[in-house]
Parts: sequence; structure tokens; C-alpha cells
Amino acid sequence: MTIKNSGKNFFINSFLVLLIFLLDRISKIYVINIDKKLLGSEIFSSKYLNIILIWNEGIAFGLLSFDKENLYNFLTIVITLIIFFIFFMILKSSGLKKIALIMILGGALGNVFDRIFNRAVPDFIDFHVGDFHWFIFNVADIFITIGVVFMIIHELTIKNN
Repeated sequence: MTIKNSGKNFFINSFLVLLIFLLDRISKIYVINIDKKLLGSEIFSSKYLNIILIWNEGIAFGLLSFDKENLYNFLTIVITLIIFFIFFMILKSSGLKKIALIMILGGALGNVFDRIFNRAVPDFIDFHVGDFHWFIFNVADIFITIGVVFMIIHELTIKNN
């Protein structure tokens, strides 16, 4: 029975990772295509939300952006190794921790895909209040952030024996 459930769980987990990856890819392709049609102008603007495409060469929220190709490649390799580590953590996890890791993995795969094939990650969601703008992010970043929040909640609520 355990082997039967393991196969079913692996399929469901894989499907969720793929779904997150595809949501991210579709949203990025859509925004990139609209940006090309509008020749790089702001795609959408409102009182609290702008949709504007920027290409992020750094890590989360544009941190550690740099022009050095060797550093960029090294960072991409480190991120890829972390993705493999997360994959193995998923295999050994359950409950909220597993869901959190699946969300992080799906988002990380979306962003590393862009790092490898586009040499930068397209970010386009810009929340703001007046002149204060939060970091511009994408759908993958949303899932990574929610996954990290779930991991923190899990760690804070887990009972130590």
C-alpha cells in the first residue's frame, strides 16, 4: 500500500510543480509579447499596481545584479544545486513542509529556466503606494515567497520532541 501511495503522491507532487512552472511561463510569455507589441512602454498602470517588464539579472527582487558573466554563471549553478537539494527534501517531507517545498521548487524552476535561456528573469508585477514601490516580481517569486512563509510557519509550529 505504501508503494502504491508513493507513486500516486509522486504524480500529484510532480503535477503541482509542473502547474506552478507553467503558470509562471505562461504569464512571462504573455507579458513579454505584450511588451514587444507596445515597444517597451508600461503595460498596465493603476493606483496600486503597474505591469511593466524589467529583466532581472540578479537573484530575488534584483539583489546581487551584476555584469560579470563568471559570477552570473556561478550563481546560476548554485541556484541549480539548491533546486536539486529541494527536490530531495520534498521526497523526505510531508504535510505543510512538502507543500511549501513544492511551491518553492516550482517557482525556482521557472526562474532558473529564464536564467539559463534568457540570461535574465523577466519581472513585471509592481505594487506601489504613492511613490513607494515594492520590488518588481513575477509569478514564480509569488510561489517561492508563499512557500518560504509556509516553511517559517511550519518551523514555528512544529513540536520538538
